[in-house]
Amino acid sequence: MNRLLYIVYGAETYHQEAFFSIASALTRLRSTPGADIAIEVLTDNPAPYAALPVTITPVSSQTLQSWWAPHGYHFRAKHVALLQRLQGDEDRVVLIDTDTFFHQSPQTLFDKVRQGQLLCNRIGGRYGDRPDALLYRTLSAELQARGLGGKEMPLLNSGVIGLCGADRSVLERSIELMDELFPHAQGAYTLEEFVLAVAADQAGLSLEECPDEIHHYWSRKDIFRAKVKAWIAKHGSAPCSDAAVADIPRVTDALPRPPQATRLMIKLRTCILPSTQRQFARELLYGCYPYSNEFDRACGPVWWEKAVNNLEQRAKNEAHEIAAWFQQDRFRHLLGGHLPMIEAHLRSRGILDQNPHAPAAAHIP
Repeated sequence: MNRLLYIVYGAETYHQEAFFSIASALTRLRSTPGADIAIEVLTDNPAPYAALPVTITPVSSQTLQSWWAPHGYHFRAKHVALLQRLQGDEDRVVLIDTDTFFHQSPQTLFDKVRQGQLLCNRIGGRYGDRPDALLYRTLSAELQARGLGGKEMPLLNSGVIGLCGADRSVLERSIELMDELFPHAQGAYTLEEFVLAVAADQAGLSLEECPDEIHHYWSRKDIFRAKVKAWIAKHGSAPCSDAAVADIPRVTDALPRPPQATRLMIKLRTCILPSTQRQFARELLYGCYPYSNEFDRACGPVWWEKAVNNLEQRAKNEAHEIAAWFQQDRFRHLLGGHLPMIEAHLRSRGILDQNPHAPAAAHIP
């Protein structure tokens, strides 16, 4: 059996990510009508997936805790769940993170899953390329003592893990290494994909990647989550309808940014402001650009929140003055008709309600 597997638990945003990823998988599957792929969701909350033609397997908090044991390491659950699904030698399972969406049919992933080969999202550099990296500093001596993890060992991104049942012992080994090395890894959250690389290297498995087949937005999540939420707001009740399918390709992997000419014009316009306010105002206006793509337009508030974040990092004392700036005529005039939307959003995040002369009370994650 070919099985596309998701593990989803916790905050609503992860369920939204998974919902859209599955919808994109189903849409792209239409290009390979003969594909025989089952989609299964292991989750603590089945309700969000009721409108999707997938198999739901409820997972209790006790089960999740057992998957995270013995160190409470959440990413350990990926390897445990995948191992449980690889019962027969001919089984092929692809476990995929929620923060993904498909550019091509999921069948293209299964075409790369074969005995002796591990499918990952991306193949990274060599283990010895970054001697300053946390997992090199903390684990190199430990691995060397075990005769594992040479400097030439390729690293990988585990946003996708694809294996056939005949190679399930690799997961048994990765779980074993995870449990043994966790106390030495100083909390490195990438330990899960690191030990998978070590186990695959030890077993002599070749690596295959799939960066063109899916987009894994582990970076700039705020942008892509805004696009996903906009799509769900529009199509969540009928995710497989013709209208929903037509909109899937419009949720692109591009970071929406105004054209260069627009950015130059904004830079010139903000010259009327004091120098301390200019970059902040520019980034606010970047979020107001009228993209033709509605899902890119949905990212506007992310720009506004990023403007606050950047100001706090650049000059924390100035960030305390944001509320006061929004009372200045020149600043308000510059924002023009966009002012009510920006004010309403920042006020909803507690930014404009704080005392302009007191330490900032809100932090934009």
